Formats: sequence, C-alpha cells, structure tokens
Amino acid sequence: MKSARILPCLLVGACLQAVSLRAQNAELQPTVIESAGSLEMVSTDNETTITCRDKVVVTGTNLKLTCDYLQVVVLRKGDASATLGSLDKLRSLLATGNVHIVQGDREAACGRAELKPGEDKIVLTESPVIAFHDQDGRLAGEKITLFRGERRVVVEKPVSTLPPIKDLGFDKDRKTDPPPPAAPKQP
Repeated sequence: MKSARILPCLLVGACLQAVSLRAQNAELQPTVIESAGSLEMVSTDNETTITCRDKVVVTGTNLKLTCDYLQVVVLRKGDASATLGSLDKLRSLLATGNVHIVQGDREAACGRAELKPGEDKIVLTESPVIAFHDQDGRLAGEKITLFRGERRVVVEKPVSTLPPIKDLGFDKDRKTDPPPPAAPKQP
C-alpha cells in the first residue's frame, strides 16, 4: 500500500517545492509529504486538489510542517483529459489541526494555516503563536498574517513577548531622588 502512495507524493512534492522558502545559497531539497492516513487526488480540467489526512508531515528546503489535515490545490497545464495531468503552480494550501511550522529561526503553531500564493501571504488562525528564536521573542494573537517579501506581519489582538529591555528609570544605588526642577520665575 505504501508504494501506491509514491507517485502522488512525488507529484505533491513537486508542486509544494514552490511553497518552500529557499535560503540564499542553500541546496534545494525535494519536498516530501508523509501521512499515517490517506492521500486523495481529485482533478478537474484546470486544477488538482490533493488531500492528506492523519499525522501529515511535509519536509523540504528550510521547511518542516506537521498537521492533522492538508489540502493543496495546484493549477494544471497540458492535456486536460489526462488522469493526473502536469502540475503547474500552487493555487492554495490549507493545513488544519495541530499545525506546527519550522522555517529557519522561526517556528509557528496554530490550529489553521492558509497559504495564499496569489496574494503573497500566509494567514494563521486558531490560537496562532510565532517564536523568533534568534531574537528570543514571540507573537501571539487572534489572527496573524505574514506578507511574503515585505518583512511585514499583522497581528489582530496581539500579545507580544520581547527580549528584556534595560531598566531606563530607577537607579537602586541612588540614595535620594534629585529635587524637582524649579518653577520659572514670573517678572
């Protein structure tokens, strides 16, 4: 049964290669999708929808994604009557249930992640949290939207944890506070 999944997994891997963040000067790795459950592909003349269920793991260039359910929609090209057809480019990706994404020094966890390549954004919902390990900080909120190529993140109802900031006010070694400034004299 596992060998029956190899061709669809390779096809899914080829289409998801566009999803992987390509680190500069990094060697590209094939994208591999594994699932403890099932993989189903349904095609129309214009697109192919690939659905994986149960302990889904996606690994690729600078990317590891785990979830309970994954749906990928890929635009097709070539012969519309072919059973599988040639996959062209990613239209959308939806991951739900215990979503965990590791990409470089960032790590995200949420209940739902939706990749929208046409809009160059990723939307994380259902208790999303992003940790930035190189900066010792994290973002959480009701909804987090990341914009590709813009270095921009929008967080709705945010709760942010930032690295410690040096105390800029109280000096514990000072015995007394300086006197307040004198009021200006009136002529």
